[in-house]
Amino acid sequence: MSTKVVEIKTLKVGKYIVLGGEASKITSLTTSSPGKHGAAKARLEAVGIFDNQKRSIVKPVDTKVDIPIIDKRVGQVLSIQGNNVQLMDMENYDTLDLPMPEELKDQITEGIEVDYIVALGNMKIMRTK
Repeated sequence: MSTKVVEIKTLKVGKYIVLGGEASKITSLTTSSPGKHGAAKARLEAVGIFDNQKRSIVKPVDTKVDIPIIDKRVGQVLSIQGNNVQLMDMENYDTLDLPMPEELKDQITEGIEVDYIVALGNMKIMRTK
């Protein structure tokens, strides 16, 4: 697992965070002002990149959290077998079998290049080139 540790107050909407062991994209982040005897709190909502589940946490703003190191790569589609796509990475020429995303089903054909991401040991096709 390649992660980095940061404080919640440095995060922004659109960035990534590890919640429940899954890489998630932050959809909303609100902070409340500190009370007389308390610290400021942050309410964070995020959607999982790979499983599309909503997750939320409420923590003090100085709490340290993990953020995933996301590697964006380019691959060429070698073949399509049902709902799986066989890709060849354009940098190191590894072949990978990834599930085909529903929203890209009609756009992916053999021979085209696609962008995919690698985070926390999981991979997902993001878009076609």
